[in-house]
Amino acid sequence: MGAETTDGGVRRLVLLRHAKAEPGGGSVDDVLRPLALNGRRQAVRVGGALRETGLVPERVLCSSALRTRQTWELLSAHLGDVDPDVVVSDDLYAADVTDVLDLVRSTDSRVRTLLVVGHEPTMAATASHLADPSSDGGALAQVRVGVPTATYSVLESATAWDSWVPRGALLTYVGRPS
Repeated sequence: MGAETTDGGVRRLVLLRHAKAEPGGGSVDDVLRPLALNGRRQAVRVGGALRETGLVPERVLCSSALRTRQTWELLSAHLGDVDPDVVVSDDLYAADVTDVLDLVRSTDSRVRTLLVVGHEPTMAATASHLADPSSDGGALAQVRVGVPTATYSVLESATAWDSWVPRGALLTYVGRPS
């Protein structure tokens, strides 16, 4: 499964699909679509859920699309007094699983909780790709078919980020705050 951490610590990867955006089409470029009102409420609930479950990130990788940046901004206000390293990346906008995994692998080994705010189908596909077959069955079934807006998947491994491999992490939870 790759190199384990010397301190025995677990790394947690949280893959979040952005909250509900305004419909596409029309004169607005897809990358500039803002969150819908319901999406704004979803993002706030995700922030509270991440805080309550101890999934406050130390580093955030966020797509440069407006809806993902707005999702991060709204949820971050509900994480408590934290100041994670935030990287807004054009690469995440059209990323595939390999691109996301490359970004994850470039994360500093001291980071214990990493949040990626991106798009479907890539967020669910990445979770499915990384999930060990012994992961939670319900969570595996969900990521294999895709996830709704404002849904996050949590993967855990004692492996250093640069050694994360397919089927090498335990998918422990898929959540969507009500």
